[in-house]
Amino acid sequence: MATNASLKKQLTAKNNSNQVQVSSLSLKDLLGTPTMKKKFEELMNDRAPQYITSIINLYNSETSLQKCEPMSIVSSAIVAATLDLPIDKNLGYAWIVPYGNKAQFQLGYKGYIQLALRSAQYRYINVTPIYEGELKKWNPLTEEIDIDFESRASDVVIGYAAYFELLNGFRKTVYWTKEQVEKHRKRFSKSDFGWKNDWDAMAMKTVLKSLLSKWGILSVEMQKAVVEDKDERELKDVTSESHADTIEAEGVTVEDIPVDEPTSEATEQPQEQVEKQKDWQQDEQLQQAMEMKFE
Repeated sequence: MATNASLKKQLTAKNNSNQVQVSSLSLKDLLGTPTMKKKFEELMNDRAPQYITSIINLYNSETSLQKCEPMSIVSSAIVAATLDLPIDKNLGYAWIVPYGNKAQFQLGYKGYIQLALRSAQYRYINVTPIYEGELKKWNPLTEEIDIDFESRASDVVIGYAAYFELLNGFRKTVYWTKEQVEKHRKRFSKSDFGWKNDWDAMAMKTVLKSLLSKWGILSVEMQKAVVEDKDERELKDVTSESHADTIEAEGVTVEDIPVDEPTSEATEQPQEQVEKQKDWQQDEQLQQAMEMKFE
């Protein structure tokens, strides 16, 4: 009769073995598993193959992403797919940003605008850089702003303004100086990936996000986007958790624990059948990891 402690030890060892097998998959192999294909088909329908191809293209074009764990890249892409936003870096709707060996989802300012428009609550919404000579007056208390876009004196950006007006007539404007944006970047950003590639786009996203999260109408979709789009959050390894702590029932024996090792009968099967069994086990492990991540 096995004790609870020995059961936990066995299940933990088995889970660690599964973790090694899943994490050893390349990005392309991971996306090619039935579990991942089904997940993207549920989210993107007939656009799933195209979306998976865009993930691979992004990965191949970014050497910094190639250093990240494939599962973290796929998890970030699933967040973007859940919001129905493309991850093409040239479009600027959503980004997959490397943080060391982990990848993380980030929303672009165009993504925020897109999600706001989908709510059908906004008459106008925009964010723009303000150049030297254009800003005439800004009152941070009343939020009255006077901008003359015909008075640009140079191509030097001094700040960023975001504005929206709802269908019910409510309107709001915020203005951040470039120094304020830089202070925010230094305090909260843990990666220079986006800022290095397009500083203005990241600055506009920062100001627009501040405006919408404080004053905008947030649909369920946008609330999810705001929660996911954080510069600082714990990156969870979905392959490392164990269910061992849930095994507490008395009378469970070692023989009751399912074992993935092939039996002597399995070793006598044709090679093709053995490979199918391995694929099935690998996909089962991946399914368990995905359920733990997205349940």
